[in-house]
Amino acid sequence: MALEITDANFEELVLKSDKPVLVDFWAAWCGPCRMVGPIVDEISKEYEGKAVVGKVDVDANQEFAAKYGVRNIPTVLVFKNGEVVDKQVGVAPKNVYTGKIDAAI
Repeated sequence: MALEITDANFEELVLKSDKPVLVDFWAAWCGPCRMVGPIVDEISKEYEGKAVVGKVDVDANQEFAAKYGVRNIPTVLVFKNGEVVDKQVGVAPKNVYTGKIDAAI
């Protein structure tokens, strides 16, 4: 399962990570987010040890969603060395997300 990332642990888990980080910004009421969620969970298993994969519930954690300009969900951001290096807005096939992580590794 993907990590639960919150405003409280975002800096530690994402910005200070020594590995690339894929962050899925989502909400429980969002239909397309429910399609991306299982893909993100699969990726978290496949990339264990190579990348950090987590999810931010934007209803409960608005600080970093606002900071990174997340206006539409699902939005997936890829971070490397604390910086956003790639972005995917909306639902995409799994290989789009894995390609973005692979590029950051």
